[in-house]
Amino acid sequence: MSDITADITSAISNDDLALTSRLTHPRYPRSSRYDARWTIENQMGPHALWLLEWLAPALGLEELRPGARVLDLGCGRAMTSVFLAREYDVQVVAADLWVKPDENAPRITEAGVADRVLPVFAEAHDLPFGEGTFDAIVSVDAYQYFGTNDLYLPTLTRLLKPGGRIGVVVPALREEPEGDEPPAHLKEYWEKDPDFWAFHSPAWWRRLWARSRAVEVEAADWLEDGWRDWLLWSEVCAEESPSEFMADMARWSVELMHADVERLLGFARVVGRRL
Repeated sequence: MSDITADITSAISNDDLALTSRLTHPRYPRSSRYDARWTIENQMGPHALWLLEWLAPALGLEELRPGARVLDLGCGRAMTSVFLAREYDVQVVAADLWVKPDENAPRITEAGVADRVLPVFAEAHDLPFGEGTFDAIVSVDAYQYFGTNDLYLPTLTRLLKPGGRIGVVVPALREEPEGDEPPAHLKEYWEKDPDFWAFHSPAWWRRLWARSRAVEVEAADWLEDGWRDWLLWSEVCAEESPSEFMADMARWSVELMHADVERLLGFARVVGRRL
């Protein structure tokens, strides 16, 4: 691919034109400029660029000076890191445990941001950075895997400069289930995948971050109709993903969204400023 930003009017085939049209979302104009097949080939879950674009205004990414340092924690295949560098002219450390730097480096170079994005191998509880290194920290569709512990946020926000912001978007629940049982209509999914216990409501995340006293919580909110975005993206990936494993995951997500239908599942955005 010569350019990850696609000119909709010059799509190379009718199939590509239809795919681009299908994924051109009015809520995410910046993301819609990126090549649809590139996003599908590098996806590892919900549409990371859509979620990052939703996070950006609350996190104040437009306010960052050119060259500001941003940690993209749990960057996956570095799509969000490329987006941060291209759209906001910042220096990004693309940190991930599952995707190695030598896998992400060619993707970053191909996107033309090798001078602004540094891929690193890092585990979220053992980050090799000094205090006050970053102007902002971003995490999209990853923080739920390591950030639910009461003691985690203070250890992470020490990497921020005073007044710097951390912002995350995570798969979430509209409200917390009652008691210790999963929601009845989704019980079979909870029993197959215990990761669902890391899904929480915006109010739960607000309480967790506020009582840490590490940040002033500036946002903890719900993406209206986020489940529709999740469903649309999953349907497209189920049909178009070149990886059978990722296509199977997408088909499973489609089934999940149909089982829930707006009742409980979606996305939460949480933003805090280091005190």
